[in-house]
Amino acid sequence: MFERPRTGERAVLVRLGLGAQVDPEDLQEFRQLAVSAGAEPVATVTGRRDRPDPRFFMGSGKADEVRVVAEDNAADVILVDHALSPSQERNLEKLTGRRVLDRNSLILDIFAQRARSFEGKLEVELAQLKHMATRLVRGWTHLERQKGGIGMRGPGETQLETDRRLIGQRVRVLTRRLEKIQQQRETGRQMRAGIPVPSLALVGYTNAGKSTLFRSMTGADAYVADQLFATLDPTVRRITLPGGTLVVAADTVGFIRELPHELVAAFQSTLTEAREATLLLHVVDASDPRRDDHIAQVDSVLGQIGASEIPQIIVYNKIDRLEVQPRVDRDAEGRATAVWISAEQLLGLDLLAGAIAERISRFARQARLRVPASAGALRSRLYAAKAVRDEHSADDGSIELVVELPDAELLLLAHTPGVQILEVRGPDMPCASGDAYLQSTAFSSATHHRT
Repeated sequence: MFERPRTGERAVLVRLGLGAQVDPEDLQEFRQLAVSAGAEPVATVTGRRDRPDPRFFMGSGKADEVRVVAEDNAADVILVDHALSPSQERNLEKLTGRRVLDRNSLILDIFAQRARSFEGKLEVELAQLKHMATRLVRGWTHLERQKGGIGMRGPGETQLETDRRLIGQRVRVLTRRLEKIQQQRETGRQMRAGIPVPSLALVGYTNAGKSTLFRSMTGADAYVADQLFATLDPTVRRITLPGGTLVVAADTVGFIRELPHELVAAFQSTLTEAREATLLLHVVDASDPRRDDHIAQVDSVLGQIGASEIPQIIVYNKIDRLEVQPRVDRDAEGRATAVWISAEQLLGLDLLAGAIAERISRFARQARLRVPASAGALRSRLYAAKAVRDEHSADDGSIELVVELPDAELLLLAHTPGVQILEVRGPDMPCASGDAYLQSTAFSSATHHRT
């Protein structure tokens, strides 16, 4: 019913400007989407309307133009850079005699091709089935007839109802499998959280260079390609910052304008890494003339997933295309807010590492803890994280440790059985008792961030 476009399939691209002329940048991005899906764009049809037409989305005259262009260019498929209703898709297919895919279907198809992990494939299939469930009527006249024949007459159910029931069953199966996988991933995330290490998440518009930066920072064999949505499955690696601070970095899926809601809902595995991060690295293609629009699009998606309040450093990548020197931008308080780099040319990565270490240190406080002598595993994890600054044994056999950790990680220790926070020092708390710290606004905000 929903055949994926095959490599080299000839496509007509359709983009309308609603209330304005078509933006050439939007059209170019849609062309990149089509090529990323394996299509071969052979013609482009543009136009302008004040509002969508309920029958074809475009006017009947423009729909006839699309049909003629598709026939003249022997096109196999028509790709429309808008979200179409099921009836609009069906009407366009009847008029043109060709398959019609809207923007959401095209992005889903790219995700289906790029997903590599078992979890990613399940998430894509779930998103496709939910999208498909609203479009079962398109192009299938037999679905509206009841089953007939000897031994099959009677009330029964229509083929359409059967397909809906089967899709519903498959959706429930996939949902249960993903819930189990997400529980396993959450267990791994909690184990990482048990080792108090700050976490970074690389976010940004698709094709901004996140995976190239991730590879340059971590040495991980991340897949890098000049195409949209090259990375779907989350990759997590540890890196050591200047000064010996250990952090966990995660690469995430790229965002795009009008990202289908089915994908935002389905791709929780990669988006959770962003939502749970201590600091976000918002990677931006500095050479893109629409970089400000892309920043706004990414911030919008971060708001949808509940990550808008997490501190960010904007990383302006690809400065080699602008002949700009690496630098760090700071706000009125002297805090690093943006770093200009080239991940591919390895320019400015030392400045970025320094800015990350600086921002991470702003979350950190020095605390004096008392742990029981039996807490050897916890003590080992703190040393492995290079968080211990001093240690000595108390008279009762317990161990007192001086550690330097962010508020969110001190929260975890405060909730660990047997751990007692005796004293805390920080930028806004020069020296306070453990009880004062646990009642402070810093601790309350850390609690809110973790919950």
